[in-house]
Amino acid sequence: MAAEARMAQTKDCEPMRRRLSLPTIAAIAVSALVAMPIVAIFLIGLGGGSDNWQHMLTNVVPRAAGRTLLLLALTGALTASIGIVSAWLVASCDFPFRRLLSVALVLPLAIPSYLAAYAFGEFLDFTGPVQGLYRSLSGFASARDYSFPDVRSLGGAVLVMTAVLYPYVYLACRSMFLMQGRAAADVARTLGAGPWRVFSQVQVPMARPAIMVGLTLVMMETLNDIGAVEYLGVQTLTFSIYDTWLNRGSLAGAAQIASVLLVFVVLLLWIERRARRRQRFASHKTTAVTIDAVRLKLAGWRGWGAALLCALPVLVGFVIPVAVLAGFALRRLDDFAEPRLLEALGNSVLVSSAAALLTVILAFVLAYAVRTERSRLTAGASRLASLGYGIPGTVLGIGVLIPLARLDNLMDGALRSAFGVSSGLLLSGTGFAIVYAATVRFLTMAEGTIDAGFQKLSPHLDMAARTLGRNAWQTFRQVLLPNMRPAVLTAALLVFIETLKELSATILLRPFNFNTLATLVYEDASRSKVQDASVAAIIIILAGLIPVILVSRSLDRPR
Repeated sequence: MAAEARMAQTKDCEPMRRRLSLPTIAAIAVSALVAMPIVAIFLIGLGGGSDNWQHMLTNVVPRAAGRTLLLLALTGALTASIGIVSAWLVASCDFPFRRLLSVALVLPLAIPSYLAAYAFGEFLDFTGPVQGLYRSLSGFASARDYSFPDVRSLGGAVLVMTAVLYPYVYLACRSMFLMQGRAAADVARTLGAGPWRVFSQVQVPMARPAIMVGLTLVMMETLNDIGAVEYLGVQTLTFSIYDTWLNRGSLAGAAQIASVLLVFVVLLLWIERRARRRQRFASHKTTAVTIDAVRLKLAGWRGWGAALLCALPVLVGFVIPVAVLAGFALRRLDDFAEPRLLEALGNSVLVSSAAALLTVILAFVLAYAVRTERSRLTAGASRLASLGYGIPGTVLGIGVLIPLARLDNLMDGALRSAFGVSSGLLLSGTGFAIVYAATVRFLTMAEGTIDAGFQKLSPHLDMAARTLGRNAWQTFRQVLLPNMRPAVLTAALLVFIETLKELSATILLRPFNFNTLATLVYEDASRSKVQDASVAAIIIILAGLIPVILVSRSLDRPR
């Protein structure tokens, strides 16, 4: 009986051992690194006391939440309108400069929202060209003689966010319109539907999943922003976290607001997934990949009107910010050799390189575990690790700093008691905190890129290597890794650029006297010295153009 019991116990343990293989354990460890900041935020918020909660829920959260909801709603509506219409025009119609505009419509992605806010603040200011032209045409002499919309307002924030974030909706919708082919549209036309009815009643409903994906990304980026909303004077939940922590000295209050903001994030993700849950749209294989489908010819004023509609978002979202900042930078060419700028550039490259390296390693571990261990535990760990992208940088700043500070204190106490030396703040007082936050936030981006690379490799490749005498490690090192090099390099480049532009987490986690290009721009703009920040801003924009160009080149690549 004892022997039978041991055999039964052994059989019960075999599935557990298979489930907890080395890749699965590694995936669980990666997901724990992502979950730790989230858990820390709720623990700090719950420990803040009921009085603090009452104060925040009564005096801070309602006003900030109302502004945040209004900003999200208006930005979402405008980005959806611009993204859907422009994507449909370039995918389904033929008009002057269509091919050029189809690529140019992606360019605003290279402009971080805080740089666009600084540029529009100068462009629409009293001393800027717009009001100057208005005064010269109207004969006014001073600001008291006329009224002009103030860009430092909620409307200005909506303008800035829409101008630089609509490409998320445009990219998703354009890909979906291309994948639809022309079968559905042709059938609708044979049934008597005109172009407008085909667009509004056939193509847009079929593109609803892509629209929801693009809008979710827009709202995530809007929630993450801190530089633009602070500069434009809009008190959102994200800015309230920053203000409560640094200006009011209440870490518990900031964590409590961060907890409310996390509820917003979870709600957005739930709405996005629920909206796409039962929607499945498929096309026949021969039409689903037809890029060179016959487009609707727009001649005369219709064609030039379509070209103007597609050119306006590029003008507002890319040309104007670049022109303003480049104009300032060209008058300050000597600043490119300024020690302050060179030091910030060196810090940015160091932090971004470290974040790219760490993120790619962890993303590769996740993607490899999902490929080799097809279990619910591994899939669940991968989904948990993907939550990092939805967490705003200010929230990550709180969630990362406290656990790292406690680890620093533990290490320092151990070294003091054992050797009588102090280690200082090795984790929370250095650039490592920024690297950790960037890794958590951009892990989803890297994992998605690497997973797409893995999907291009047949699983039979692993099996063939094993049948030829290679073990698991040799198969990974000699077969999979060389074939995955393009995907790994692309993922590293994307994380590097995004970390270079990241402001929300960096401004909270940077050590004293430690500036990156993003924080350098933020400091100068906060002191109303946007012109002095123009050189660093141009470097950030030029770096941001690299992934945008890669995306633009892939748009017209044959599928």
